[in-house]
Amino acid sequence: PEAVAPRRRAPLHLATQTRARANASRCSGGCSAGGAMKFQPDVSSSRRKSRKAHFNASSSQRRIIMSSALSNELRKKHSVRSMPVRKDDEVSVVRGTYKGREGKVIQCYRKKWVIHIDRITREKQSGATVQVGIHPSKCVITKLKLDKDRRAILERKAPSKAKKGKYTEQDAAMQDVD
Repeated sequence: PEAVAPRRRAPLHLATQTRARANASRCSGGCSAGGAMKFQPDVSSSRRKSRKAHFNASSSQRRIIMSSALSNELRKKHSVRSMPVRKDDEVSVVRGTYKGREGKVIQCYRKKWVIHIDRITREKQSGATVQVGIHPSKCVITKLKLDKDRRAILERKAPSKAKKGKYTEQDAAMQDVD
């Protein structure tokens, strides 16, 4: 019998070839969203790695992650947007079933990613009352427990926040003085 020649594929359009080559060089391995370019090569944009880093975070890292926004009055007073929650802060719940409830933080349960607030409890089937865990991102700090370390954090954070903002006419006038 006669030998049948193998079928050849039609050549790709030149523009398609160059686009495919560019995407391959830009996004090597595990890249999503159609080859979006990465700005910081040492930081992963992988959902899998981000979740692993989050749930395996050390206690000191969890403290930072477990931060709450400051109330409008505190934000104006200290020019800081958020702070890690600590034991004797007073907070107000702004999301969820307990929205609108206020109280003092009894415990920061870093292992479970929650804080316990006094007067926010529920009754178990057995009749025992237990604290309800609330994530700090769903709370607003209304009163800070200030000690020297906390004041130092506010001092450190405030100047960087104060420099940001709109460029005013006074700023422009001050540059002419130099």
